Amino acid sequence: MLRILQICHRIPYPAIDGGNIAMMNMAIALSEAGHEVHQFALNTSKHYVDPESVPEKLRTRLHFRSARINTKIRVLGLLKNLFTSESYNIVRFFNQEVQTSLENLLQANNYDIIQLETLFTTPYITCIRKNSSAKIVLRAHNVEHIIWERMADKENNFIRKILLRFLASRLKKYEIKTIQNIDAIVAITGIDESHFRSFHFNRPIMTVPISIDLTEYICSNNNTEICLFHLGSMDWMPNQEAVEWFLDKCWTEINRLFPQLKLFLAGRNFPEELSNRNLPNVICDGRIEDAHKYMHDKQIMIVPLWSGSGMRVKIIQGMALGKTILSTSIGAEGIPAEHEKNILIANTPAEFIETIKRCMQNPEWCREIGKHARTFALDHYSNQNVGHQLGLFYSALKKQS
Repeated sequence: MLRILQICHRIPYPAIDGGNIAMMNMAIALSEAGHEVHQFALNTSKHYVDPESVPEKLRTRLHFRSARINTKIRVLGLLKNLFTSESYNIVRFFNQEVQTSLENLLQANNYDIIQLETLFTTPYITCIRKNSSAKIVLRAHNVEHIIWERMADKENNFIRKILLRFLASRLKKYEIKTIQNIDAIVAITGIDESHFRSFHFNRPIMTVPISIDLTEYICSNNNTEICLFHLGSMDWMPNQEAVEWFLDKCWTEINRLFPQLKLFLAGRNFPEELSNRNLPNVICDGRIEDAHKYMHDKQIMIVPLWSGSGMRVKIIQGMALGKTILSTSIGAEGIPAEHEKNILIANTPAEFIETIKRCMQNPEWCREIGKHARTFALDHYSNQNVGHQLGLFYSALKKQS
């Protein structure tokens, strides 16, 4: 049995978005594999959660603790940062009070592995090294700077493009430098693993996909309406960019061809400007409490991402529920699914429109893609398999001098 401290960049509860699902399911998978897992989370201003709202059973199981931190983007702070060499994306996540709480935790417990969730928890590496002999592992949800480079490439506003490129450049320097100070990396996709290896990271690295509790996913494939939906946190810029692109580039023609077809949009922090567009047959539901219930009676999940990295948890969830996933190649990165077997891939407005047209004209074929997607999810993404794989990797890492 290993003693593992998982440090999260936000409280991963409720597990209703990709990042939270990835963190919480990993903690549960390791716990179910027989390891003692302690969870320490930054309770950020942007994603603040009342710690008491986390179920007591979960808090006890994961020895849960949290610390408040204000990560709000401030114009003055951003301007001051321009005259330093630091990444503004990262420095917002460091706080002396958080560090003190972490120091106390490290001094009171002996850990074998400390798992840093995302690059945004790495400002505490120095503190960890001073107070613990545990192996430090970065669980990389994405290659962070690639997201920002892709957003910069897609940005049309000149000023925003320059700013995004600047932030991406700073973030890239930080990311490449910081990974040299850790003992191992757990990547979510093989593509991300290849990127990290290209940065001359020569220590242990393993690709472990996002996991889900497949017993929670009941397929309703035969009774669903052939409609479109997008579900994702809208405070994550790539998601907002994706929805705006689809509405601007695809929806007018789709609505002309199929005036009864509906598009449902949902996600945390849904922007008012999207709701206020009042496009025909576009239903903006905003924040929803139960992702499974929301997806239950809808068949086609659209994922028109252009700036992502890592793996999209919502795609895995949708597959497990028997949904037909229609995604860009970037959106489906890291998921070894096959086009027109268990996923549909489109990379231009014409391809999205033509694929949706085919689904509307042949609903049985559309649903068959969803059935194959569920089989694919069952074979690849169970908590049990992932917890076992990672436990073996960590046990080997612990033995290294």
